[in-house]
Amino acid sequence: MAEFPPQQQTPPGLTSEMTPQPDHGEQSYRGSGRLSGQRALITGGDSGIGRAVAIAFAREGADVAIGYLAEEQEDADETARLVREAGRTAVLVPADLRDESAARGMVARAVEELGGLDTLVNNAGYQMARGSGLADISSEELDRVLTTNLSALFWVTQAALPHLSEGANIINVSSIQAYQPSTTLLHYAATKAAINNFTVNLAAELGERGIRVNAVAPGPIWTPLQPATQTVEKITSFGSETPLGRAGQPAEVAPAFVFLASPSDASYVSGTVIGVTGGKPVF
Repeated sequence: MAEFPPQQQTPPGLTSEMTPQPDHGEQSYRGSGRLSGQRALITGGDSGIGRAVAIAFAREGADVAIGYLAEEQEDADETARLVREAGRTAVLVPADLRDESAARGMVARAVEELGGLDTLVNNAGYQMARGSGLADISSEELDRVLTTNLSALFWVTQAALPHLSEGANIINVSSIQAYQPSTTLLHYAATKAAINNFTVNLAAELGERGIRVNAVAPGPIWTPLQPATQTVEKITSFGSETPLGRAGQPAEVAPAFVFLASPSDASYVSGTVIGVTGGKPVF
């Protein structure tokens, strides 16, 4: 029996329209103060992995700025509520990261309202997997994928760097697609491979400043991006090809981010990509 019923949304997709609802750790995540006093900016923090990370960070003691598209306001409001419910500050920063000034402005506002920045999570991304390969990738779609996944990554990180001091960290979001690319996600997979290179390269550059840079490579995770960008046929079998035989939930990815952001647990971890893939290899 398929784990997910047939469904499809218009990008970027909303959590409330998904069946079943994703698990972001609302009922299960228990914090232990590992990020006490930290200030974090999470791009794409309104839903999916971003929401799970926001919940986990807040319950570990961090204040959180949430970057998101304006059309995702419903999801962003719910994530902010969960952060505040944990007793932490939530800052909502709507911005279309395809616009350089908006991307840089998001960082500036987050820093102003949080009073600084200790952790940057570059989570925002875009994919579209409804074609059959290279010939079906339009120039418009290619531009959206490259700009959202790569150009915005550079702009946001550049804007954040002046505010990061020794002990700060950057966590990028890669993908199993960087290691096992699908032909229908050629452009997306290429950006994720580039993010791996960016991560290792930036870790080498920032090491002397005591700033760590790492990445998390999720496998198939049940988020709004899936019904918004995959075919109905892909949805009904989503995640079944993994060794564990199922898709992952956002709540199962968030602990990897907490580990990497922790100044005690991951103090000597930099330039690393951690796979959360249901058993698919990341090498």
